[in-house]
Amino acid sequence: MQGSLMMDIAGTWLTAEDRQMLRQPEVGGLIIFARNIESPRQVRELCQSIRAVRPDLLLAVDQEGGRVQRLRQGFLRLPAMRAITDNDNAEVLAEHCGWLMATEVLAVGLDLSFAPVLDLDHQRSAVVGSRAFEGDPQRATTLATAFISGMHQAGMAATGKHFPGHGWAEADSHVAIPVDERSLDEIRACDMQPFKRLTGELDAVMPAHVIYPQVDEQPAGFSRRWLQDILRGELGFDGVIFSDDLSMAGAHVVGDAGKRIEAALAAGCDMGLVCNDRGSAELALSALQRLRVTPAERLQRMRGRAHACTDYRQAPRWSVAVAALRAAHLLD
Repeated sequence: MQGSLMMDIAGTWLTAEDRQMLRQPEVGGLIIFARNIESPRQVRELCQSIRAVRPDLLLAVDQEGGRVQRLRQGFLRLPAMRAITDNDNAEVLAEHCGWLMATEVLAVGLDLSFAPVLDLDHQRSAVVGSRAFEGDPQRATTLATAFISGMHQAGMAATGKHFPGHGWAEADSHVAIPVDERSLDEIRACDMQPFKRLTGELDAVMPAHVIYPQVDEQPAGFSRRWLQDILRGELGFDGVIFSDDLSMAGAHVVGDAGKRIEAALAAGCDMGLVCNDRGSAELALSALQRLRVTPAERLQRMRGRAHACTDYRQAPRWSVAVAALRAAHLLD
């Protein structure tokens, strides 16, 4: 049974301290970053060593394409999603990107990439920008649907982020606390549309570290109004809710990491991410041990449904997908 904390490690292999942390039943996942990655083979060996300690852990990465792509050396350099939009065959290209990304990530032993970004590109948020498919909610939904289809065909669960939309707030939640002053009706009519229309396709959702003061004074990831009343109640979403990184500045409004993970789970998150700060991860772990949190059964749905074999580049579909992206000048 997986726990409710997703943490990270510092290097390219497990230390004795890492192993001790991972053995704690409250730890349910591990996310890797660029610092943990040297080559596809090394990532495979790292994943194998993690699974030797805890076979049930969810192993994740941020592999969106464009500037948010942790797996680089020995992996395809996928385009930013915004670059796909202006092509006549954009839907086909989006599906190829979803399939290629998921296939490479699964092949090294990871379960999921936190993708796709469903934020809208309002030309306001530098942290979203080209990570978004589009500024138009209908077009963004169409392309995200194709991308998710590619992920699912490869055997990977899809995580839509950042609910209910990070594209309007200008501040970067990694270093500040962004605020979106719009009314709930405005957000419903625009930025929430991709999440609403894709409720049945998404396996998971990651809420934004953004405060929408006309709806709730808490950031969405700490808000029962957003997660329980709107996402679960109004939209009928039954998948996993992952917090965004609780070490980000946008999460600091509720106190230390122990209080943050407690607040995130109380609001409705199934798993809290605490990254890039081992002391904070230990605080969060202690809080979960004290609270005796029971992990959500739905977390099991996020396991990779097919770990691709290492010679996946020999598959006919690989050649077709890569050729299509090269023809559109989206791959080197």
